[in-house]
Amino acid sequence: MNASDKSRTVEATVRVLNKNGLHARPSSVLAENALRYTDTAISIRRGDLEVDAKSIMELLLLEAHCGTELQLVASGPRAEEAVGELQALFEREFDIQL
Repeated sequence: MNASDKSRTVEATVRVLNKNGLHARPSSVLAENALRYTDTAISIRRGDLEVDAKSIMELLLLEAHCGTELQLVASGPRAEEAVGELQALFEREFDIQL
């Protein structure tokens, strides 16, 4: 891994689409997927609040209801891949059938 890989940062705006918002179940799915990127720091911002995407408890602090816009931020060698995968999870409503 070279120095540019370590400092690579990728950002994307996502919207919470599922009607119940980012509650415990989707937060669990999101954190579980983020944890697969051990070499990449991943956070999610809502306004001034930024939380670790690998922590269910921190994700719940976002209080993200349906329609809320969030900013995904990843830094590391797999930042682009991580943001792409997590962005797709938001678009698929975390693969949760209600």
